[in-house]
Amino acid sequence: MEGDGVRWGSEPPSGPGPGGGGMIRDLCRSFGRYRRYLGRLRQNLRETQKFFRDLQGSHSPGGPSSPAEAGLQAGQLSCISFPPKEEKYLQQMVDCLPCILILGQDCNAKCQLLNLLLGVQVLPTTKLASEESCKLRRLRFTYGTQTRVSHTPVAHQGAWETIPEEDLEVQEDSEDAAHVLAELEVTMQHALLQDVDIVVAPCQGLRPTVEVLGDLVNDSLPVITYALHKDELSERDEQELQEIRKYFSFPIFFFKVPKLDSEIIDSPTRRMENERSPLHRQLIDLGYLSAGHCNWGAAGQDAKAQSMLVEQSEKLRHLSTFSQHMLQARLIDTAKALNLVHSCCLDIFINQAFDMQRDLQITPKRLEYTRKMENELYESLMNIANRKQEEMKDMIVETLNTMKEELLDDAANMEFKDVIVPENGEPVGTREIKCCMRQIQELIISRLNQAVANKLISSVDYLRESFVGTLERCLQSLEKSQDISVHITSNNLKQILNAAYHVEVTFHSGSSVTRMLWEQIKQIIQRITWVSPPAITIEWKRKVAQEAIESLSASKLAKSICSQFRTRLNSSHEAFAASLRQLEAGHSGRLEKTEGLWLKVRKDHAPRLARLSLESRSLQDVLLHHKPKLGQELGRGQYGVVYLCDNWGGHFPCALKSVVPPDEKHWNDLALEFHYMRSLPKHERLVDLHGSVIDYNYGGGSSIAVLLIMERLHRDLYTGLKAGLTLKTRLQIALDVVEGIRFLHSQGLVHRDIKLKNVLLDKQNRAKITDLGFCKPEAMMSGSIVGTPIHMAPELFTGARPERLPVFDEECWQLMEACWDGDPSQRPLLGIVQPMLQGIMDRLCKSDSEEPNRGLDDST
Repeated sequence: MEGDGVRWGSEPPSGPGPGGGGMIRDLCRSFGRYRRYLGRLRQNLRETQKFFRDLQGSHSPGGPSSPAEAGLQAGQLSCISFPPKEEKYLQQMVDCLPCILILGQDCNAKCQLLNLLLGVQVLPTTKLASEESCKLRRLRFTYGTQTRVSHTPVAHQGAWETIPEEDLEVQEDSEDAAHVLAELEVTMQHALLQDVDIVVAPCQGLRPTVEVLGDLVNDSLPVITYALHKDELSERDEQELQEIRKYFSFPIFFFKVPKLDSEIIDSPTRRMENERSPLHRQLIDLGYLSAGHCNWGAAGQDAKAQSMLVEQSEKLRHLSTFSQHMLQARLIDTAKALNLVHSCCLDIFINQAFDMQRDLQITPKRLEYTRKMENELYESLMNIANRKQEEMKDMIVETLNTMKEELLDDAANMEFKDVIVPENGEPVGTREIKCCMRQIQELIISRLNQAVANKLISSVDYLRESFVGTLERCLQSLEKSQDISVHITSNNLKQILNAAYHVEVTFHSGSSVTRMLWEQIKQIIQRITWVSPPAITIEWKRKVAQEAIESLSASKLAKSICSQFRTRLNSSHEAFAASLRQLEAGHSGRLEKTEGLWLKVRKDHAPRLARLSLESRSLQDVLLHHKPKLGQELGRGQYGVVYLCDNWGGHFPCALKSVVPPDEKHWNDLALEFHYMRSLPKHERLVDLHGSVIDYNYGGGSSIAVLLIMERLHRDLYTGLKAGLTLKTRLQIALDVVEGIRFLHSQGLVHRDIKLKNVLLDKQNRAKITDLGFCKPEAMMSGSIVGTPIHMAPELFTGARPERLPVFDEECWQLMEACWDGDPSQRPLLGIVQPMLQGIMDRLCKSDSEEPNRGLDDST
């Protein structure tokens, strides 16, 4: 229903007292600012969620062209996702709109504070019942073009200046629980309500304060005020505040409302500001105020919002300061949490790009290494087989002679399997004789096998150390990256190793050794068949073993072993080559997809996320330290203008680089540069980056600029050289630059634009490197030529080198020539350059001290 009472305009009241227009305008600015920045955070969060959806859905239509490619992306990028816990928290933060919640010692004080905030007498402050019998329901004041009071039959009956008391209270005869808890909503055309709702808590008798707060925090950010009208807190008040502090961490704005029917401004005899009141002491005891905290102070920029006590009614305007600090703390927490997600995932992208680049570089080398080493292993083993046959013959003869007696004894004492030997020495049949002879033969051959294999192993053992360990690890890595369950290539390599290390004298039907031995056994059997069958005695077993050993041909055995060795090697080598070709084909297709994904990470995923990270970090910086003020112009470059900035974020003096990216590519490049700079630990040889702010109204609103706030130094190296620097100073600068570049390299970054103007000097002429605009991790570089032409790497351009000056001695000149060698592989590493420079400096400075007039003039 719509009430027929007064209509309040959208302009804030300008009447006297604490509820005047100035305070309302300040509150409007605070809450309006919060809504603007919250809108930017909400937009950034939406774009972040879309980014992760696009990333995870990149294998859907329009994504990868094949299931294999989708699987590749799912595998390599599966660790990059929006953490569910953080996403839920951030969504809750950006969805919660602020509201002013009015609590108080009694309902009259709450109504009075509401009237002061709006500057109009909306609620009655003298007609409400006593606190013991008060039934004030929960009230919500919100913005509307017309004044409306929901569910108010009394207000609808006629004109009124304040909302009728009957509509504010729950009727005593009401038994409907929903009606008791129902909120009375009042819409008003009021400037403050355009940016924030105001909620007046119900009487404690109807519902406990912690339950009211519990309802609000689910979908709102309550700015809590507590209306006081007594000089001290009652026991019930203290219990209420203790409960709030137990379950919630919100600060509270305590305000003592002026006494009714009294002047707004306290009398001249009011308490001094630095004198602590009983209320102040009680709030200290309750933990809401600190002992060193003034009655109406507020937290600093970098601190969390703190509770505040205002006992002078004319200082109600401090509510805007309190609100600003509380709202800002919430915005900063949200921006930090969002930027942490951006930064962590961006670091993962960079690491993934490094892994992919390494895969692209290392896998072909591993395949080539595997092929080369297996060939060398095969050739070495074949040479051993060809070379060792005569040695093998001598070794077999020697082995047999050494083992003969031991073998004869073992054969004589041998217990046969599956043969029943009569204990009384009776003869046995031909079948039993053959079985016994075969078991004696197997004993002899098994012993010979072990002895021959052991000696052969010792003769080729160096191959395992030279080839096998590294080759096996390389193969395991290649097969692991292929994600195959059966490692065929490794198995074939093992077959080659078996041929080398597990040589056996086998007796299968196709073996020449077998045929040779069985011919000998047949001859023995033929001799035995002309006489009566023998008895199986110790002497017989020894005689059979003796004849078997004597019948063995060492030369034939050696030839057979080496031939067998070569055959197995050839077979394993061919199988290995075939499986390696198969493995190589699989890697070729995989690497092609990896290269495409690597390009997408460098060109699309990482830059897009970096821009979101730049926006969230810039929001955090501007909330903490506000927008910097541009001072005098210091210089211009290809990509921006540098200004003087006297003070920002506690740093002074500062230099401010403003960059207006002309297109998406430059935006993304700048965002990545910022991420790399912010990720670097502080180093004395790098210019500090203090922060960044995105200026959406740069140039009078004509463009959007990124303001990078950095450490300000005295001058650049170009200016210093023009002014004249001594040889010692120049050498020290060179050492400083080398130290800075080495630090960048240790962090995985390449500067790519080292030049005179990107080396800044302090007042002591110590150097620091600046302008990381082209600085990137190697894995994120595309291979394109960037930088300032005259200062580019020697291999990129040909032409004259600097002339040799008289001051450059031979050692210095040789170092200079080595550093600009056109072949990068021939240039010395900075770890070598640094001590050489230091040595030159120490030597030249020592000789310079002996010749004080020696030095470099401006022309050099």
